[in-house]
Amino acid sequence: MEASDTTFAWGQVGVGTFDDTGNFDNVFLFGTKVESKEIAAVDQQAQPVGKKAAPDNTPPEGFTALFNGKDLTGWKGLVRNIKERKSMTAEQIAAEQIKADESAKAHWRAENGVLIFDGKGQSLVSAKDYADFELYCDWKIEPKGDSGIYLRGTPQVQIWDPSDAAQLQNGAGKGSGSLWNNAKNPRFPDVKADNPIGQWNTFFIRMVGDKVTITLNGKTVVNNVTLENYWERDKPCYETGPIELQNHGNTLYFKNIYVRELPKK
Repeated sequence: MEASDTTFAWGQVGVGTFDDTGNFDNVFLFGTKVESKEIAAVDQQAQPVGKKAAPDNTPPEGFTALFNGKDLTGWKGLVRNIKERKSMTAEQIAAEQIKADESAKAHWRAENGVLIFDGKGQSLVSAKDYADFELYCDWKIEPKGDSGIYLRGTPQVQIWDPSDAAQLQNGAGKGSGSLWNNAKNPRFPDVKADNPIGQWNTFFIRMVGDKVTITLNGKTVVNNVTLENYWERDKPCYETGPIELQNHGNTLYFKNIYVRELPKK
């Protein structure tokens, strides 16, 4: 049985049986049958690997640091969105990249091992594209903060202030970690797992094909959900693309950004 196939409340020792589908059933507490409730099984392959205590920006075994804690090496400024870039020539992209990089250097900086965005300018994009991968990322926002992490250039794993009254109608109260731009597939997190505003939070994100699993501060908030193609709704998510830290007009803090590429299935 995979973890978390069923759940039930108890205060005493109980016994039960498995049905022919592998679910735990017929639970008894001293002769009293207790009704069980099925919940989604957690994708065990998508659970965070054991991460030993280490200095900031030092990746765990098998991972590569996307942020070195010192400068913007490995990152570049955003040139339009991924759909528009696919229709541009290499010369057009190169010309716009110069200005985008100038903007990135003006508004993104490394300070005491932390990647800081001043709330102006544009998003920051990994210099490399990724297919299937696992990603660690520590992040912190200020009151009313709003951001996200684009996967393969596609929005997004949501980051925001759950107490922001102006965003409650959009679902902020449900917490960060959602695939907020989904239209057909689940878009909100299963549980709220944000730390208080001003404290660090940790994402572990696994993307295989178009399926995404996300843990926030050790709790699974998205379990093997399809990330839809926001830019071209009638098409599946792009097979490769960059990791993007989203500008949303407010100060942002990131560190311990680690990636591990997974073999294509």
